[in-house]
Amino acid sequence: MTETRRLGTFESLWRAFASWRTASVALLSFSSGLPLGLVWIAIPDWLRDSGVDIRTVGIITLAQAPWTFKFLWSPWMDRFAPPALERFNLGRRRGWALVAQVALFAFTLGLAGVADHPDAAWVVGALALAIAFASASQDIAIDAYAVDVLRKEEQGVAVGARVALYRAAMQVAGSFAITFAGMLGWAWVVIGLALLYVPMMLITWKAPPPEVPARPPKSLRDAVWLPFVGFLSRHRALEILAFVLCYKLADNLADALKRPFLVDMGYTNFDRGIALGTVGLVAVLAGTFLGGALTTVIGLGHSLWIFGALQIFSNIGYVLVAAEGDVNRPLMYAAITFEVLTQGLGTGAFATLLLRMTQKRFSATQYALFSSLFGLPRIISGPIAGFAVHAVGWKTFFWLTLPAGIPGMILLARFVPLGTREPVFRVETDRSKEPLSRGALLARGILGALGGLVFGVLTLAFLAALSEFETAGFDFSTPLLAILQPEGIRAILRLVGLFAFGAVCGLFTAAVFAARRGNLDLGEDEEAEVQPR
Repeated sequence: MTETRRLGTFESLWRAFASWRTASVALLSFSSGLPLGLVWIAIPDWLRDSGVDIRTVGIITLAQAPWTFKFLWSPWMDRFAPPALERFNLGRRRGWALVAQVALFAFTLGLAGVADHPDAAWVVGALALAIAFASASQDIAIDAYAVDVLRKEEQGVAVGARVALYRAAMQVAGSFAITFAGMLGWAWVVIGLALLYVPMMLITWKAPPPEVPARPPKSLRDAVWLPFVGFLSRHRALEILAFVLCYKLADNLADALKRPFLVDMGYTNFDRGIALGTVGLVAVLAGTFLGGALTTVIGLGHSLWIFGALQIFSNIGYVLVAAEGDVNRPLMYAAITFEVLTQGLGTGAFATLLLRMTQKRFSATQYALFSSLFGLPRIISGPIAGFAVHAVGWKTFFWLTLPAGIPGMILLARFVPLGTREPVFRVETDRSKEPLSRGALLARGILGALGGLVFGVLTLAFLAALSEFETAGFDFSTPLLAILQPEGIRAILRLVGLFAFGAVCGLFTAAVFAARRGNLDLGEDEEAEVQPR
């Protein structure tokens, strides 16, 4: 009874703030943000400022690929602990995080050796790719550690603190690094960034282990297969996945072309910098931190409903800015502050939901998949927003973003009815149907993989044709052939990504049939509720 009472009181909030589990998870997020700021922001700026050809800089930005494809090696990290660290009893999560931090320290330090040699751009690119791979691996381990170690009443607070420190680290390794490089030179800056990983290693070493360590999958096959079947065996799993895609769609659409919108409305570089770089950053950090904290106090179910409605309604501010026509700085700052604040509130509740949905035995793989799925709407929102604005104008476009958020709320009602404080994600088994044979599951998986591959190819070709519509008309065949006959490293990586997408679709399809037909051998953790249908 005491634990139940804590979940709804400010005392639980204070206990969550004071927890070493919460603090360690939050502090480790600083280590996750550093390499992202370096690779995404600082290195392209550094290379271009050194006179490197813009085409070379563009190719080197492909070093970001490991963050997109990290789910491919997450099953390995779910199954195995680093052999060299077994005697230190760090476990799978902290062990892999420590290995990744050592690699990040070494690779970042290696950049100092080429800091004064702009002709060594490809060496910088190779080190950037190595940093991105180590960083993506660190993210897998730290996200899984957060799932494993945090108590339910600590998750909301931890989410807010994690995002705040993550964004702060991105600024340190990105914008701040560029500023200090102008005064001290890149060699000293990257040495300083490398040294920041040393206290992160100490935190990883001293971070508390999970109270109930989750058993690893029995084999690498189980580490790949069971995370899919395990999640899809949950009640209304497909509707939950659709919700993950739709919940922030209105917000993603409004956010996709925010900078071009302000340009078209006549706001200066200074106005945009203050609005998006300062006011926006503070508002999203405050919103995410507040959203996570309030989720602890009022409950996850209430938070998803309230913050979901607010983040849809907040787009009204952009309607007013578009309707104003003339430059109105107070209105613009107010609109951006409100929209970004509610964006952070929704993110705080949503990230807590992802933690709750993830099963501890497969936390590395499942959370990596959830986070990749969460990123898909951001990718498709840009092209959709661009053509919508061109067709109907800014004011009507922002009006149209409001109904775009309704499907997410309808899906939310399917598994979190209005008024539910804390949703329960239970596993259900259906023993009324005969389990499918391995051959039948394999056949369905192959068909799903082919369908996913064809869908991915056609979608990319369609978006490419749309992007060239005004200059070349709607030419679908040219981008389709460019995808099927890749030339250059960028096109090859795109094709590899499509095959990876197809493989995930195939695995997903087979897992859906396995979960629905009783092909279950999950070995659930103690916390799972397994109920017959």
